[in-house]
Amino acid sequence: MPSPIAGQATQADNAWRVLFLLFLANLFNFFDRTIPAIIIEPIRMEWHLSDFQLGIIGTAFTLVYAIAGLPLGRIADNGSRRALMGWGLAIWSGLTAINGLMTSFWSFLIVRMGVGVGEASYAPAANSLIGDLFPAHKRSRAMGIFMLGLPLGLLLAYFTIGAMVKAFDSWRAPFFIAAVPGLVLAVFMFFIREPKRGAAESVQMSVEKIDRPIRKVLSVPTFGWLVLAGLAFNFATYATNSFMVPMLQRYFQLSLQNAAMATGLIVGVTGLVGLTVGGWVADKVHQRWANGRLLLAAFSMLIATLTTGYALHAGRIEIGIFVGVFSIGWLFSYNFYTCVYTAIQDVVQPRLRATAMALFFAGLYLLGGGLGPVVVGLLSDHFAHAAMAAAGAEQMTEAFKAVGLHDAMYLIPVAIFLCLLFLLQASRCFSRDAQRMKAGMVADAPKEQQPEGVTAV
Repeated sequence: MPSPIAGQATQADNAWRVLFLLFLANLFNFFDRTIPAIIIEPIRMEWHLSDFQLGIIGTAFTLVYAIAGLPLGRIADNGSRRALMGWGLAIWSGLTAINGLMTSFWSFLIVRMGVGVGEASYAPAANSLIGDLFPAHKRSRAMGIFMLGLPLGLLLAYFTIGAMVKAFDSWRAPFFIAAVPGLVLAVFMFFIREPKRGAAESVQMSVEKIDRPIRKVLSVPTFGWLVLAGLAFNFATYATNSFMVPMLQRYFQLSLQNAAMATGLIVGVTGLVGLTVGGWVADKVHQRWANGRLLLAAFSMLIATLTTGYALHAGRIEIGIFVGVFSIGWLFSYNFYTCVYTAIQDVVQPRLRATAMALFFAGLYLLGGGLGPVVVGLLSDHFAHAAMAAAGAEQMTEAFKAVGLHDAMYLIPVAIFLCLLFLLQASRCFSRDAQRMKAGMVADAPKEQQPEGVTAV
């Protein structure tokens, strides 16, 4: 592949083939991690768990995922990304199968944490690879296709796992079935032909080692605001993904299979539209306004706040109305991925992007995804006891648990609104940080590669 020259950004000749493979792996990434959220009620009944304990399952996974992602992100910036993704995929798929063999809450939790380590290897390396496969003006669309693995993985999980449980009369069956495609895909990962670092940039980057990489990433103001936005957004998404199925079962009296399919419509089908159309729109607004992507993301969060808040506030309305209104909010919320993930690549140098994504995910998962399930679970238990006390009852019932979980989920629109505020702050410093990144690359490039009219700093 030819080296990039000044003013000309190149796309790898195998970009779309690699992107398709990355998309498939991302699909099964989200399929595997969604299984516990769907079979959570059978687990709760079998092991007699509280909602707080159910929240711990999701929180433990995300905490390990976030912590492991930092060193794995540095490995992705300095080593073989294909090997890292291949081994990670094999590990998380194998441990997913082992999850189905566990017979107690604590053994299940420990294996789930191992799955988190395996999955932590994937996202930073894949995001870094996409940044080198596609030039800047095509990255939102490429990222949108890659992130289609999220809604399609969720959709596949929510529409098939309930049927698997029913067919095999066991909540363990989905864990064994899910491991097979992941192990097959792991083999293909090792045959990816990687582009050079910064190959899709208009200015060739320096090959010298970057000192204090984490400090350099954290010194970018836009990045800091986007971490805070991601923290709030992930709180909302993980709370939704962890508790929407049991909330629909308890509050709206749906069966496991119907609750899973309804959740699939909310968080899965919406993503198919949100990520494909959203990626295209994000690229268009970026061409017109430098910070257009982030403004689009902020507007989308406003719509999501209003619609999810109304759906919850309406109480026990017709289930079709609840699903429809909540789905509108989730449709707009998917713009977060195509807008924010791409914005990070616009303000961070190519050789720091995997590190930046690892730091970004650490913030998202340590304080966002990690807190979402456990805080909502804890609040659900609190509200359930409050409802029991208000009714003058002496024994906890499923009706009180239904009210408690429903009321706890008001935290979802609150978190989305906070995300909106942080995105607005990020949009204010984006243009300046993007120019600094480009100028920094020019300063590091050989003189013959430096374009005229760009001042190095």
